[in-house]
Amino acid sequence: MIEIKDLVVKYRRKNEETLALDKININIGTGDIYTFIGPSGCGKSTLLHVLSGILRDYTGSVRIDGRAIDPKAQRIGLILQNYGLLPWKNVYHNTMLGVKIKNDQQVMDDYGRYILQQLGIESLLDRYPKELSGGQQQRVAIARAFILKPDLLLMDEPFSALDAISREELQDLFLKIWKQNNVTTAFITHSVDEALYLGSKIVVFSPAPGRILEVVNNPCFQLDNLRFRDEYYDMCMNLRKILDKG
Repeated sequence: MIEIKDLVVKYRRKNEETLALDKININIGTGDIYTFIGPSGCGKSTLLHVLSGILRDYTGSVRIDGRAIDPKAQRIGLILQNYGLLPWKNVYHNTMLGVKIKNDQQVMDDYGRYILQQLGIESLLDRYPKELSGGQQQRVAIARAFILKPDLLLMDEPFSALDAISREELQDLFLKIWKQNNVTTAFITHSVDEALYLGSKIVVFSPAPGRILEVVNNPCFQLDNLRFRDEYYDMCMNLRKILDKG
């Protein structure tokens, strides 16, 4: 369980102060995927930086399973839009990076090999990021996060730079692996379609400074033939109305 209470984040530049997040209150259930949607600059990425432990200058309380955020003690996987791969390391060493940082055994185990196989990159271990397509690089980033066996998975628009076919394929692969591991996930997106497809609950943000307008239960989550259902159309319309009001 992730508990966020009265979270306020301000950025200070010279003599100016900008309010990025304003009194965010939300609980994210263990094993759930919450998708966060809102306009550009509304603080969604800032929230992920707080949850990852990268950003520590804030007021309020943020706890994972009752404990303050501590990346050294907790396993937090972070998947970024630009993949975040180290160009001087091959696929094998990129996927094992999180495990290495945690000082765990640095040898690929059966679980790691299974993840690579599911993502279709087990034959690419000796290649470097520049030798991979965008979709392959994103698969490596996903593999690195899951091989870490995270307590919390954070995803910041990870599929937005991909073409439509690659994006849908990786969305399905991600959901397949997530179902097998039930990792608590916070997923940021600009896409209403993606928010509906991937989120058990959808958190709608206001324009900056970021506030939560509404947390919407998603009856469309994991429905077969989602985009052909009336529920999907109704949810799209509802989310767009909430965004317009914000």
